[in-house]
Amino acid sequence: MTTENTQSGTTSVTEVLDSSKVKALACAKAAIEKKGENTKILDLSGISGFTDYFVICSGMSDRQVRAMADAIEADLKKQKHELLSLEGHTDGRWILMDFGDVVVHIFLDALREYYDLETLWADAPKVRIPSEFYGPVASRLN
Repeated sequence: MTTENTQSGTTSVTEVLDSSKVKALACAKAAIEKKGENTKILDLSGISGFTDYFVICSGMSDRQVRAMADAIEADLKKQKHELLSLEGHTDGRWILMDFGDVVVHIFLDALREYYDLETLWADAPKVRIPSEFYGPVASRLN
């Protein structure tokens, strides 16, 4: 197993991926709390060299898409995660948020179908989102 040296000792690749997964789940939870629809997490760690996880979700309006991005940014900032890049916030049609090991795609619903990232990355395993994130409507949205 590959390890990475840090000031506090040694961190295994598994621990790094676990922290990335926790970050991806935090992004998904923030989006869901703003009524994000069809939220998915794809595990790209074994098939991509640029990120470990994609979080993909949709909104029904540009205002909702921006609100989801704002909520994700605020929640991750509280957890001391740095947003490296933000694209598309002004238009609110497709917002891309790059946290390094996690990349979030927030689409206006019609654009999500057009770009179809889930099919493009069909080889990526899907991460189960806990039903508690959805509250009482879990069976309808997950």
